Amino acid sequence: MKKDVIAIILGGGAGTRLFPLTATRSKPAVPIAGKYRLVDIPISNCLNSGIGRMYVLTQFNSASLNKHIKNTYHFSVFSSAFVDIIAAEQTPDNPAWFQGTADAVRQSLRHVEQQDFDYLLILSGDQLYQMDFQEMVDAHIAKGADISIATIPVVAREATEFGILKTDEDHFITSFIEKPKSEVLGDWSSDTGAEMQAQERNYLASMGIYIFSRKILFDLLQDVHKDATDFGKEIIPHSIEHFKVLSYQYDGYWTDIGNIYSFFEANLALTNEVPPFNLFDNSRAVYTRARMLPPAKISGTTLERTIIAEGCIINASRIENSVIGIRTRIGSGTTIVSSYIMGTDYYETIEDMTNSVSKGLPKVGIGERCYIRNAIIDKNCRLGNDVRINGGAHLANSDHSLYTVKDGIVVVKKGAILPDGFVI
Repeated sequence: MKKDVIAIILGGGAGTRLFPLTATRSKPAVPIAGKYRLVDIPISNCLNSGIGRMYVLTQFNSASLNKHIKNTYHFSVFSSAFVDIIAAEQTPDNPAWFQGTADAVRQSLRHVEQQDFDYLLILSGDQLYQMDFQEMVDAHIAKGADISIATIPVVAREATEFGILKTDEDHFITSFIEKPKSEVLGDWSSDTGAEMQAQERNYLASMGIYIFSRKILFDLLQDVHKDATDFGKEIIPHSIEHFKVLSYQYDGYWTDIGNIYSFFEANLALTNEVPPFNLFDNSRAVYTRARMLPPAKISGTTLERTIIAEGCIINASRIENSVIGIRTRIGSGTTIVSSYIMGTDYYETIEDMTNSVSKGLPKVGIGERCYIRNAIIDKNCRLGNDVRINGGAHLANSDHSLYTVKDGIVVVKKGAILPDGFVI
């Protein structure tokens, strides 16, 4: 494991754009791909890059994230590797919670500075990508950079959502603009390489992944910009004028899981014949909690482009272009199309099922003869028989006690109970 690098993974804010998935959990704790959590992505990237010392900064709805990390990341007693959680805390010196990305790191420095390291890698907890951070660290050292920013080429319609930058011939950043208006974009195009330009990806966007040399980081956060709260809006633009800030261009797959639509698209893309995010890569394993679950059991179901996690009991008629999470139970005659079923945290026993039915409650899972399309079914939901959910552009954005509609995607809330014949 690398001895000169420590990683800080930012837990993010309240995650309002991912509501209702973040109603009871933080963004990094949101389940993805049927069996992982979003925080598993940056942690796995670090481990695959030889970086074994990580801090995860949390503030909102952090209980499930804390539990996941505690139950998942155990290292040998002979290893220096760790994944530690730093929760926002009020102290005599600072009675406030984290005010932004830079403030979160600043408040955590008193824990981090006790470690021996030369470079601090700062990551987001809500992005989907596979990246070798060691290559970025090597570039940072070779170029003698003070700060390095991972950048990705984007097309014009995406550029207005990111911090866009320009570089010189040595890839040092010369100028930066946060979320530029479309009318000024023409001045911000870059030479991103022939392959990227062929895809019209002509703008270099910040990925929110940073490397700081130790002294520079402490000077910036504790002295030069001791009141700054955000890296992207304050620290980075001012640093470009006074420090050597390197652009490390990444050309692989990367997506920011910022809202329900991007989260939904990223999960369904995993079912493609050649998915942009490769879960089947020996050298880039995605690590998560090791659950002792039985293999999935499937009877009489036609499956098309579908991922099924372990522990499922499926008697559905057809499942297409969908992700089925751990321990999911689906009744006979049910059709599921273009949906993400997150699964459950437990199995109901035969006795539990009998008691549920006697009380008029559907069993945990999805009942018989249901039709579900363009939906996300959060964990531990109970859908009765003949439930019909047909998401799409015809549905207006709305929020109800049992479900939310965003961008045509129906999100059934965690633990919701939809009775027999319920229609959305």
